[in-house]
Amino acid sequence: MSTRYPKDPGLSARMAITIFLLGLLYVAFIGALLAVGVSYGLVIVIAGGLLRNALLMQIYADVTGRPLSLIGSEQGPALGAAIHAAVAAGEYPDVTTAAQAMGRCERAVYRPDPHSSRAYEALYAEYTKLHDYFGRGQNAVMHRLREIRARALTGG
Repeated sequence: MSTRYPKDPGLSARMAITIFLLGLLYVAFIGALLAVGVSYGLVIVIAGGLLRNALLMQIYADVTGRPLSLIGSEQGPALGAAIHAAVAAGEYPDVTTAAQAMGRCERAVYRPDPHSSRAYEALYAEYTKLHDYFGRGQNAVMHRLREIRARALTGG
């Protein structure tokens, strides 16, 4: 897979911002896992309709700074149900064993581009500063805005 973004003049600013923010959620989630001691080889496996969007997958890889693996089935939820059913029926001793036997995963299909990852890392650092400044008590602007909204809604 190419790690460069295709030139797409139809990609709107709104879509780009949405993709970036979704990527931030992944970064925040990964950071939360690492903060509580989940430090084993964290693997991101993508399933579902998003698999069809190569640009989105590459941006996720770049934003998270981690390779993305893809589920090997078009029907991830059905496969998950079948895996659990096989365990319930006694065909496999546990879900891990059943998944290894029944599932498939294409490893590291999308790899982060180091240049893009560094840029996203810098943007994420600024985002967290803004988030902490406005949302964690260093500046009560968000509380004041909520109060203004509440007064406006109640006519007070």
